[in-house]
Amino acid sequence: MREIRFLKSIPAKSLFLSRQHKLRIILYLQVVFLFVSVSVLSAQNTDSLPQNRSVDSVTIDTTIVGTVVIRRKQNKMKFVPRSVSLTNPVISFRQTKALAEEPHRFRVPSFWTNVNQLGINFSEAAFVNWNAGGNNSIAAAGNARFERNYQFRYTRWDNYMELRYGLNLQEEQKLRKTDDAIRLSSTFGFQRDTISNWYYSAKANFNTQFSNGYKYPERETPISRFMAPGYSFIGAGVSYIDKVQNLNLYVSPLTQKTTFVLDQDLANKGAFGVQRAILDEEGNVIQAGENIFLEFGFHVTNTWEAEVYENVLLKHRISLYTDYVREFGNIDVDWELNVDLQVNKYIVTSIGTHIIYDDNVLFNEEINAQGIVVVPGEPRVQFKQLLGVGVSYVF
Repeated sequence: MREIRFLKSIPAKSLFLSRQHKLRIILYLQVVFLFVSVSVLSAQNTDSLPQNRSVDSVTIDTTIVGTVVIRRKQNKMKFVPRSVSLTNPVISFRQTKALAEEPHRFRVPSFWTNVNQLGINFSEAAFVNWNAGGNNSIAAAGNARFERNYQFRYTRWDNYMELRYGLNLQEEQKLRKTDDAIRLSSTFGFQRDTISNWYYSAKANFNTQFSNGYKYPERETPISRFMAPGYSFIGAGVSYIDKVQNLNLYVSPLTQKTTFVLDQDLANKGAFGVQRAILDEEGNVIQAGENIFLEFGFHVTNTWEAEVYENVLLKHRISLYTDYVREFGNIDVDWELNVDLQVNKYIVTSIGTHIIYDDNVLFNEEINAQGIVVVPGEPRVQFKQLLGVGVSYVF
C-alpha cells in the first residue's frame, strides 16, 4: 500500500523514465501472486482432510486438479415414484352395516298440516259375592279427531272434525248411551302482515248427534235424534291465533245461529226452541211445527291446549252466544274441559267435563192433549263427567 501511494505522488514523466521503479512494481506483483497461491492450496488441503486424524488412516475420495476438487463418490438423489394404484373395488358385506334410521328423502314442502287421532276408553266394574252389593257393568267410549290446516303467508284455513260415541251396559239393564257428538268446524283467516297474531276471519260450525237419545229408563219416546237438534253457526269477525297454535280466540259480532229439528214429532212439540204445531181440540195437527229456528247475535269461541305438567295435557273449548232480537244478554254456554294423562305412547287416561246451558232447552214441561202447555218447563244447566283409561293412536 505504501508503494502504491508512493507511485501516485510521482509525476507521470518521471514514471516512464525511471527503470528502477518498473522493476520494483513487477517484483511486488510476483510476491503477491505467490502468497495468494500458497494460501489457496493450504485451505483446500485442510478442508479435504478430517481433523485430528493422520493422512494414512483416511481414504482419499477426491482428485485435485489445480485448484479444482473432483470427488469420486457423489450422493445420488433418491427417486420417489409418484403413481396411482389402480385396483378393482371389492364390496365386503361383513363390513357393511344397516342404517340406524331410514334415509330422509326430499319432499316438496307443503303448506298443509294434518292431525289424525283415534282413541277408545274403557271402564269396568265386577262383583262376586260382594257383601256391599253392586251391579256388574262395562262401558266403552270411542273418539276420533281429524284436522286439516292450511297456512301460507297471510292466509290461514283451519278445518276440524270430532266424533264421539259411548255405550254402557249394566247387569239387569239394557244398553244405554253415555256419549254422542258430531262436531265440524271451518275457519278462514286473513291477516295484513305476518307479525301480528290477529286475523280477519269467517267461521262456520256444525253440531249434532248420531243416534236417538232417551230419558232412561223410558225407551219408547226419544227426546233427541240425528239432526234433532242440529246447530250451525255462520259468522264473520276477528281471530287471535298464537304462533304455536295452542290458543285460538274468535270474536264475531255478526253470527247467524240455525237450530234444526228434522224430526217432525219433536218439531210439533216445539223442542229446542222451534215453533210448535197448532192442534185442534182433539189434538189433531192443524199446522205442523217448524223444523228450523233462526237467530242472529254475538258469538265468541275459545280453544286452548297446553301441557301443564309433564305428560299432562289440558284441553279447553268454550262457545258463548247471545241473540240480539229475542233476549240480548241471555247467553247460551257450551263448555268442555278435558285432561289427558299420557302413560306412554299409546295408553291415555282421560278425565273430562261438559257443561251446557241453552235457554231454548226446557225441562219438566207438560202439554195436554190439545197441545196446551200445562206446566211450563224451565232451562237448566246440563252437566256430564267422564273418566276412562284407553288407547290412543295418532297418525
